[in-house]
Amino acid sequence: MSDTPKPGGQDYEARLKTSATTLAEFDHAPRGVIGTIQHVLHANPTFVPVIVLVASIAVFGVIAGERFFSPFNLSLILQQVSIIGILAAAQTLIILTAGIDLSVAAIMVLMSVISGKLAVQFGVPAPIALLVSFAGGIAAGYLNGWLVTKIKLPPFIATLGTWNVFFALVLWLSGAQSIRGADIDATAPLLKFFGNTIQIGDARLTFGTILMILVFVALWYVLNKTAWGRHVYMIGDDKEAAELAGIRTDRTLRQVYMLAGFICALAAWASIGRVGSISPQSFYEGNLESITAVVIGGISLFGGRGSIMGALFGALIVGVFQSGLRLAGVDVLWQVFAIGWLIIIAVAIDQWIRKVSA
Repeated sequence: MSDTPKPGGQDYEARLKTSATTLAEFDHAPRGVIGTIQHVLHANPTFVPVIVLVASIAVFGVIAGERFFSPFNLSLILQQVSIIGILAAAQTLIILTAGIDLSVAAIMVLMSVISGKLAVQFGVPAPIALLVSFAGGIAAGYLNGWLVTKIKLPPFIATLGTWNVFFALVLWLSGAQSIRGADIDATAPLLKFFGNTIQIGDARLTFGTILMILVFVALWYVLNKTAWGRHVYMIGDDKEAAELAGIRTDRTLRQVYMLAGFICALAAWASIGRVGSISPQSFYEGNLESITAVVIGGISLFGGRGSIMGALFGALIVGVFQSGLRLAGVDVLWQVFAIGWLIIIAVAIDQWIRKVSA
């Protein structure tokens, strides 16, 4: 074969030496002020509820004056949102996986009835009664998770069905009768433990309020500092991609529902101290109120985005609105009206922020 280059042949090494060495670049259109805000909120979804909370405190502080900022009123807001806040923490776990749980309040009331019946009417030691209620909450959560992962029911349908099941069990076990606070005090005062208060000046904090804060702090650590928490976010963002990454999505989902059930059992214990008795009709709207706190807290209903602390801020926003409007003399009807618009605005903001990743 001849070493003479063929006509039209290419001297690739010579051409390589003279070729461009700069990397390819893409033109980015300037974001502008609105676009920059949108990206900041997308990266920090908790900013929105924090801003709303601070603004609402300032507005109602001006409207209601010193009464709103009194230590007693501020501590009362914390007391009022403590149970819904704990339920919102459980709800957040489910919503982060792109699900929803309509049974959280029913689980809570059922576990309070179980612990009350065992301790007050059957003489079971209160610690054992509480342990049974914790196990019951985990079992109820497992049932929800099993229906979602094994039967492949949509979370909305699965938990809508179990909400009715759990509520029917509440009526059956309780006979539609409340357990009086005096009977609890006489036989099982431990059940009202979270109703005890700590006086700090004019402020009065209940142990239930402290429990709510501890629950949120613990869940924040689990979701942000552990591999399991990252798996929860990945499942909510894209379940199929999470499976391809080697995550056992169904097992993790069942664990999420079981943890949510356990938190509902904790809320059951705290609710007894908050109400002072055990009523089968208490917190009947807790399911919707917990979802309200989550949505207002900036946690996406589509899953995979949001901070657990957003649910805490969302619960506080609802409490601040209710307290401020009440002090301002606004009728309860218009309080509900205002909360409804808060939900609509929160979801609209979430949709607007999600366009960044579209």
